Amino acid sequence: MRVQKLKFLFSKKENFYLTYGDGVCDVDLNKLLNFHLKHKKIATLTAVHPPARFGELKIKNNKIIEFNEKPQLTNGWINGGFFIFNYKIFNFLNNKNVMLERDPIQKIINKKNFMAFKHNGFWMCMDTVRDKALLEKIIKK
Repeated sequence: MRVQKLKFLFSKKENFYLTYGDGVCDVDLNKLLNFHLKHKKIATLTAVHPPARFGELKIKNNKIIEFNEKPQLTNGWINGGFFIFNYKIFNFLNNKNVMLERDPIQKIINKKNFMAFKHNGFWMCMDTVRDKALLEKIIKK
């Protein structure tokens, strides 16, 4: 596991940020850290509303009255890929090739030691060339 390889970089009482690197977000990292410290848990992730994959239409009497290209959804939350972990995360990791999101995170959730920092601002993933083009279009606006 890649995160386990970082253990030597941190002291036993230290908290650290971790991101996948494929998300673009305007999360306030200081607010995220303060939230994490306030709750005194092992892990905090940034929960975000996912963008819609398709354009949204508002229709009245069969006439389109509004068209929004890939709006940000306001219901439901997903993992935004920005975390803060306490050093204790390493108690849940091993050297096996296990995905962080599977067994380790589930064990932390089961121990009620995982918090969600709800971010309502901008978030978008950049997993594909299509995502890149859309982000470039947003930047130009």
